[in-house]
Parts: sequence; structure tokens; C-alpha cells
Amino acid sequence: MNDSGAALLAADLSTDRLHSSLRDPALASMNFLNEVAGRFPEAISLAAGRPSEDFFDVDDLPRYLQIFCDYLAAEKGADTELVRRTLFQYGRTKGIIHELLARHLACDEGIDVDPESIVVTVGCQEAMFLVLRALRTDERDVLLTASPCYVGLTGAARLVDMPLWPVRENEDGIDLDHLVEQIEAVRAAGKRPRAFYLVPDFANPSGASIGLEARQKLLAIAAEHDLLILEDNPYGLFQAGDGQRLPTLKALDTSRRVIYLGSLAKTCFPGARIGFVVANQRVARAEGDLTLFADELSKIKSMLTVNTSPVAQAVAGGKLLEHDCSLVKANVRETQLYSRNLRLLLEGLERRFPRGENHQVSWNAPGGGFFAVVNVPFIADDAALEYGASKYGVLWTPMSHFYDGRGGENQLRLSVSVVSPAEIEAGLDRLAMLIADLSGKEKSTQ
Repeated sequence: MNDSGAALLAADLSTDRLHSSLRDPALASMNFLNEVAGRFPEAISLAAGRPSEDFFDVDDLPRYLQIFCDYLAAEKGADTELVRRTLFQYGRTKGIIHELLARHLACDEGIDVDPESIVVTVGCQEAMFLVLRALRTDERDVLLTASPCYVGLTGAARLVDMPLWPVRENEDGIDLDHLVEQIEAVRAAGKRPRAFYLVPDFANPSGASIGLEARQKLLAIAAEHDLLILEDNPYGLFQAGDGQRLPTLKALDTSRRVIYLGSLAKTCFPGARIGFVVANQRVARAEGDLTLFADELSKIKSMLTVNTSPVAQAVAGGKLLEHDCSLVKANVRETQLYSRNLRLLLEGLERRFPRGENHQVSWNAPGGGFFAVVNVPFIADDAALEYGASKYGVLWTPMSHFYDGRGGENQLRLSVSVVSPAEIEAGLDRLAMLIADLSGKEKSTQ
């Protein structure tokens, strides 16, 4: 192609004539972090939030599929032709494992819902998009979010043009006084606070959780201020040590304030791309009758992904059935691994940065999940990440990626889900060298 042809192609499109979200840094975060990891494959990654691969077995997949087919025949009365059609055809928009997910929620979470209030989605990311697309009616609608916030939620909000208003985390998980202040501020600005998004258990990125009393107070605030709660719960099963799991907000919800966002990515396997949303809120239609919010979400899904892969659902359904629909039972080994790794990470930080001797480096101590946050005396940005990967062979995640605006500049997130004990030790050694290096440079510029 000659130069004039190249120039013509370069001018075919311009980002200022595409959707504004494509110019937003939030949509570039995941790609950037994956790209850095790809450029430094030999680095020890304390960044990846993937589930452990230690227990993946290809031989499990055909067994799960057969278990689900047997379930269709035995419990649903399906003949051979219907089983074949269920697996190979498009299938029901709301999903084919909704009844099994309802059993799981009752068994593991104490959540009793009509299976018809569940929409099975292509990962939890689609569930977020469906809910936000339905709630966003015009430019006055606003979503309140815990801050720092999972970047996938930020991106979904950008795609539907829904502004975010951050609510601070604190030592109790969520600053509920600040939540009330933000609700009032949104309304004072002539906007509508439609919902509040949070991860109550071992949040991504901070690892923070909120206590039982705070959960009950949050539900009371939602009722008083006519607010929906979007509860995202990908890590709640992974309680570390001997701690007791707290009831989800949805389990405590008595007035259908909570829309529950679920995922099998961490508790089953992410390759299936199975998420779900529990939306049992009643919706008054123009015709005068009532329908479930789940049914309204399925209308959007039918025009977005049509349906979620029946084969992927069948495999995930087989794993659920093999463990009596208890993902707690299905993840005993994984929970022990994550608990051990989190303990090793926290102990390793303490050995390298004794709290009584070092006031420049500190960290939180989550009660479970994948993540912990370290406070450092330098700007922990993308440049520092690349420098550490190149010179010291260690990867982590800048916390600034999880703030909508400024925040997290002196913080980094560490993940323990896909590393061995030896890698945790070596990774922390490398991280300690990076911290000493960049802390020295920071001092020299002061």
C-alpha cells in the first residue's frame, strides 16, 4: 500500500466520532495490565486475580456434561431428542441451570428465591451491564459505588453513560455516613441515585469486608432513601482460617432492595463464562400487571447475547450437581489454598516490614478472598509497575486503576490466588527490593 492509501485508512475513523467510553482510561485498564504481564512472562505475578489452576482436570468436563444430561432425563423427564436439543440449540434466554443456581443459593447462602428470578449471563460482566442498562433511563440517573471499585463495573457504567459517585471505604468496609452524604449530594445536584454497588465480602481490589451490623444498617439506609443495592459476590465463599462467613445482603434483604450479582468464574472455572443475576424485584408494566425485573433484563439479554452457551451451562450444572449444588463443598481444596496463601502473604509482609520498625510500608489484613493492599512511600503507578517487572521480575496492580478519578496513588494490590508458597516468598523478596529502590528515589527528590 502506498503512503496515500495509508493516510486514507488512518482517517477513516476518529475516536472523537466514536462512543466517549472508548477514550476513557477505565476501558484500557484490563488490556494494559494483561499486556504488561505478557511482556514479562518470567516475572512472578502477584497481580493476577484468576482462580487457582491446581485442581483443573480436563477429564472432569465430560463427566460434568454427562451428569447434567442424566439430570435432564431423570429429574426433568427429557428424552434423548430433548437432551440433544437442549445442548445444541440456542436455548432459553434466561438460562437452563436457573433451578440449580437457586438450589445453590439456598444451600450455601440461605437465599430463597424463585428460579424464575434468575438470569444466567455470559459472565458476571454481562449481568452488570444488563442491570445498569435497565436502570439508566436518562442523564439524571447516577450509580453510587464503593471506592475503590472493580474496574469492570466502572467500564460497564461508561458503556451505558451512567455517572459514578464514589463512596469511601473505611476500616468497617463502607463509610455509611459518607454514603448518606453522597445520596443527599446526588439529589441536591438534581440527579437520581438509582443504586449502590459494592462487594461486601473480600472486595476486589481492597479485600475489605463489612460486618453484620453495617450490613443491617446499609439495608435500612437503602429503605429510607429508596435505593437499590447491587451486591456482587464472587469471593464470599473463600473465608480464610476459622472465620465464620457472614450472611449476604440478599439473605438479609426482606424488601427486595438487593439485586444479587453472582459468578461461577472463581467457584467453578472462568472458561465456562457463567454468571447470573438474581432480580426478584416486581416491575409494574404499562399494561397494569406485574412482572419480575429478571424478565425485563432477559429482554435486553435477548438483544445482546441472545442466550448463554447451553454447553457451558451444562458443564457448570454438572459440577453443581456432583456436589449437591453446594459450591462450598466443591471448593474445599481451593478455599484451603487461598487461605494458606493469604496467611503466607501477610506473614511475609510482616517479616520484611516489621510494623514496629517501619512506618512507611503498611497493609490491610483481609479475612479471606484473593487480595490485600499495601501502602508504599512512592507513586505506585504504571511506570513503577513496568520498572519493577523489568528490573526485579515482580508484577502487582496499581490501585489507582480502581478509582474513578484520583486515589490509590501510593497503594498497590497483591493477589495470592495463582501463586505457590515458593513464589510468594520470592515475589515478596523482589517486591521488597523494588520498594527499597523506589523509596530511596522518592527521598532523593525531596
